[in-house]
Amino acid sequence: MSFLTLTYKHNFKKSPIVSLNGEPVLLFNQQQHTLLEVLEIKKVNVFSECRNGFCGACKTTVNKGSVRYLTKPLVELKDNECLPCCCVPDSNLDLDLTTDEPSNLYVQHNKSVVILD
Repeated sequence: MSFLTLTYKHNFKKSPIVSLNGEPVLLFNQQQHTLLEVLEIKKVNVFSECRNGFCGACKTTVNKGSVRYLTKPLVELKDNECLPCCCVPDSNLDLDLTTDEPSNLYVQHNKSVVILD
């Protein structure tokens, strides 16, 4: 019985919270979607040209946390950058989202935590 308990605890992973500039906006619990798709579903305005063939437009800085890539990024990234179009949060994640550069992800949100079904 203790082996089963140990295995269960080892495989259990808490759903990451995604924050934008330190402000929590959603609990990421749908692993079938990319970070970009989930932000779009929740009506977060995201600058991206991924679907138009311009890889790298959604590149943004990760303040804290880590991501896991579902597909290999096609552009070179620094250690503290991610492409939301092809990754999911691997831990609680805080993204540096600004509106001053069109190559960064930008948001407009209502300052509340959104839990995905």
